[in-house]
Amino acid sequence: MARIDFYILPDTTLEARLMFACKLADTIWRKGYRLHLHCEDRTLAEQADAALWDFRPEAYLPHALDDSDMAAEVPVTLGCGALPALRGQTALLNLHPDIPDGVERFARVAEIINQHQDVLMAKRACWQRYKALGHDVVPHKLGRAAD
Repeated sequence: MARIDFYILPDTTLEARLMFACKLADTIWRKGYRLHLHCEDRTLAEQADAALWDFRPEAYLPHALDDSDMAAEVPVTLGCGALPALRGQTALLNLHPDIPDGVERFARVAEIINQHQDVLMAKRACWQRYKALGHDVVPHKLGRAAD
């Protein structure tokens, strides 16, 4: 069973959720994992792609949309369709409101919750489903200073 980490943010905005996703993606990559950011739709995938370019001006996190020519060559991909085939030790950062099929294939899974009502409701349901499937679910409640 995969370990599922839920990061609980105090903020309500999409921007805060995306900024934390960028920081978490950078941390996961630096720990040696490949990473896939699973998004709700193409718009969110493109917003996350742009955020990854801008979040740290002094460094570059190698990433690409999963339907681009570069996807096979970078350690971080973003997409909204079916989960990609795994290459090595891969983590999943799930920005989709639901749990995607195939989540159990990933070494680690991260979920980001902010205080927006729609996100809270969707991620509560995900939490319950992960637990029912027997996954180890670990909460991380973050304060403003940890963002």
